[in-house]
Amino acid sequence: MAVGSSFPSRAAAAAAPQPAAVPAAPANPEFLTTDEAGAFLRLSPRTLEKQRVLGGGPRFRKFGARVVYAAADLRAWADSHTYGMTSDPGYVQRDSVR
Repeated sequence: MAVGSSFPSRAAAAAAPQPAAVPAAPANPEFLTTDEAGAFLRLSPRTLEKQRVLGGGPRFRKFGARVVYAAADLRAWADSHTYGMTSDPGYVQRDSVR
């Protein structure tokens, strides 16, 4: 670097006070947003929104205006929709809601 440069030296940059670090989100959060839950289940977030209104979807929680899903509830819901074949009792093919 040239003498008289307007750029601060590395030592000065290292000595500069750093802003308080924001804690990183956990790798496996307990509660997921609708977008995160959709990605987790490989469903559209819109599908989860429809299921909240029509029923049949995973359990959800409301914290104020925010809707969140517990990861354990998503796993339980997915496990309850496990079938070996289409003739299994409880397997019902429904017409589209559209």
